[in-house]
Amino acid sequence: MYLAYPLSYRHGEALMAEHGVRLDHATIQRWVVQYRPLLEKALHRRKRPVGVSWRLDEIYIRVKGPWRYRYRAVDTYGQTMDVLLTEHRDKGAALRFLNKAVCRHGVPETITMGGSGANEAAIKRSNEEHGTIMNIRQIQYLNNVVA
Repeated sequence: MYLAYPLSYRHGEALMAEHGVRLDHATIQRWVVQYRPLLEKALHRRKRPVGVSWRLDEIYIRVKGPWRYRYRAVDTYGQTMDVLLTEHRDKGAALRFLNKAVCRHGVPETITMGGSGANEAAIKRSNEEHGTIMNIRQIQYLNNVVA
């Protein structure tokens, strides 16, 4: 889920002051740092179940200056399932992302992706390690839903 309003911590401080609550913006920031993981965990439990066919891709993007690889998976309905930002595009990063997504959403039947060798190697390794059967479809334009 995304935040509904683009508020800064100082906007939050002013909003609370309008309702008679004296609060510092640094306190709000500490609450965000402390409670974000708990909220994320609770929201993931309530999320709609994902389909059995996933689309996986990575893209090179600039995030606050440095360039990073964004791994992203969506299900057949176009629902974003998971995202990972990483410095490297290799089998280790792809495997870390795949394990994270499988842990949260279960094992898919089919994964459609572009021609990434790192993703293919990660899926094959995951199949070997966990005894799962995730079929790989490498069709470049079929996973345009991801972009």
